[in-house]
Amino acid sequence: MPTNTLFQYSGIAALRKALAERHTSATELAQDALANLKAQAHLNAFLHVDDDLTLAQARAADARIAAGDATALTGIPIAHKDNFVTQGWRTTAASRMLADYVSPFDATVVQKLDQAGAVSLGKLNCDEFGMGSYSENSAFGPVRNPWDTDAVPGGSSGGSAAAVAAGLAAATTATDTGGSVRQPSALCGVSGIKPTYGTVSRFGIIAYGSSLDQAGIIARSAGDLMEVLDTISGFDPRDATSLETCDGAPNAPGRIRADYAAAAQSFDAAGAKPLLGLRIGVPREFFDAGLDAEVAHAIETALQTLESLGAVRVDISLPLTRLSIPAYYVIAPAEASSNLSRYDGVRYGHRAAQYGDLESMTGRSRAEGFGAEVKRRIIVGTYVLSHGYYDAYYLQAQRVRRMIANDFRKALSESCDIILGPVAPHTAKRIGEDRDDPTAAWLSDIYTLGVSLAGLPAMSIPCGFSNAGKPLPIGMQLIGNYFNEGRLLAVADRFQQHTDWHQRKPGQY
Repeated sequence: MPTNTLFQYSGIAALRKALAERHTSATELAQDALANLKAQAHLNAFLHVDDDLTLAQARAADARIAAGDATALTGIPIAHKDNFVTQGWRTTAASRMLADYVSPFDATVVQKLDQAGAVSLGKLNCDEFGMGSYSENSAFGPVRNPWDTDAVPGGSSGGSAAAVAAGLAAATTATDTGGSVRQPSALCGVSGIKPTYGTVSRFGIIAYGSSLDQAGIIARSAGDLMEVLDTISGFDPRDATSLETCDGAPNAPGRIRADYAAAAQSFDAAGAKPLLGLRIGVPREFFDAGLDAEVAHAIETALQTLESLGAVRVDISLPLTRLSIPAYYVIAPAEASSNLSRYDGVRYGHRAAQYGDLESMTGRSRAEGFGAEVKRRIIVGTYVLSHGYYDAYYLQAQRVRRMIANDFRKALSESCDIILGPVAPHTAKRIGEDRDDPTAAWLSDIYTLGVSLAGLPAMSIPCGFSNAGKPLPIGMQLIGNYFNEGRLLAVADRFQQHTDWHQRKPGQY
């Protein structure tokens, strides 16, 4: 196996310094990364790689660096989840429905990273159309967890998390509809953030649930997340859900960085107790009998670390946590049913080779193009939107959604500054473990769905490992108030300054 160059650097800041001081070049980094991802092809993290496209971007990055025109991300190797449309690389959403699709334009997130000079290594495997919790639902085979290749990496952004954990990319784009950034980050031992809904453009992201989908980032540390998230955030007139302002401040690059720097400065000023007075809400509903004992122990140990830094633990209640699963699995499938209706075999996407009339062509094309989980959610969504059931299910779920959001708002305005808890109730399961019970994976989203329904920012950072069998990562979830991404990242960074969980690498535990 070739040397993993990315593991030789502590993160994006160290890579940027090495590039600026000519210790390496963007082209050398790209060449090493391409060789390494091919050597670790067994992880099935990448769906499409094109050396020529990547190396062309790397040479352009080297030219910018030489000209003194580099940004914080120029020359940094990244990769994109396969539901961000890209020119040159195929965009399949891990579905046979779009097996050969190449977009004529880039998603806004892709465009912004390209303009910053980041070097794309290709497209990353995921659950089909983002529908899944383990990245087993890809039409091109499951992604494997770098810590244990018989285990799932989490989903739906499993390829994004696996690529960072294995040192194949410095950072990756991802999307989070109900936990699809946070869960794979937790199960792969890396850091990931979902920002406030509307702060990052959804233009060019293949839609699953439009009122829930949000672009996010996965990287090794909170500091790396800040670098990339600040670059991709901002108002986009092409996205009807994009926000122009964030709590009065313009939604533009620099907002998150400024908030992060201000929080870090206040932490530095506090000396040995940098988090003095920070109120951390701990929801009692997150620590019930369904939480694995090893996960609970790791979260408790992390809480004690934060308390040693001056934070104050506050017991809170989020009483509607148990209703987040039924509410989400009514709303998200309903929106998926609407969004995926465009794949009819007429305009684009897979078309069946044999059919009789238009109706049979559409039916056969969808039957052949969509996988089992996508079909399951389309059927559920179509049912809850149908005449006679819309009021009973969909509207009721939207009412519950509002009540869940109000629970979070009340806690974050009256009782605490951030909320802390687990990301998933267990460590990574074995590939195929839930195959006979396809809805079992839905239950693993219990701690992430409420945040998505509320549209809040949240992140996962590593906080421990399991002890039984092969060590598997455990992630801790931090939830902030609306538009508080910078402060949330600064708290995570302070935790990571006093722990080394995020520095652990597969094979080097």
